[in-house]
Amino acid sequence: MDSDDSTYLSGIHEILVDENSPLFEKTNLLYKEFPSDYRQIRYFTLLIVQSAPLEIKEINLLEQQISEIIKNAVKHGNKCVPEKKVRVWYEFDATHAHLIVQDEGKGFKDLEVWNDFNRRRFEKLAAQDFEGLSDFVSFRTNESDDNDGGNALFAALEYWNGGFVYNTERNAVAMLKTYPQRHLGVTVEDRPV
Repeated sequence: MDSDDSTYLSGIHEILVDENSPLFEKTNLLYKEFPSDYRQIRYFTLLIVQSAPLEIKEINLLEQQISEIIKNAVKHGNKCVPEKKVRVWYEFDATHAHLIVQDEGKGFKDLEVWNDFNRRRFEKLAAQDFEGLSDFVSFRTNESDDNDGGNALFAALEYWNGGFVYNTERNAVAMLKTYPQRHLGVTVEDRPV
């Protein structure tokens, strides 16, 4: 592997487990709790996203990411059992989006397997081994069904640039997206009089 490959591989993100991550701090976060009703995921997502400021230009991406996280909690965590709750703590402003999503399930037990899969996927990309990459198109487990693409976590790690961390039980995930600061004002060019 040449130096360009190692630079490319340095961009690999992993899902972390860290119960003590500051991302799990819930002080001053808003809170919503939902039943695990798969048909209502979009509605639940909109209830959360509506408090995001308009300055967040990627609001459609934000909505999509939150929807995927809630969908995973409902479908994979709580197995669509309506009596089981999905709990969401969240905060938005012009500089960041911070969420914690927790379900009542057994947790993401294949986390290390997923991290290894993702690392190997990046290695195939770096080596430009596109034939080998075909083995890493979609992450699936024995619990995956025909409707599982298995790819939401790839996008999540790219989108949540401030961190994406599970608790020790792996039934809660905390995430942070930071947005660039915009400086409004007038720029005046120097012109001779």
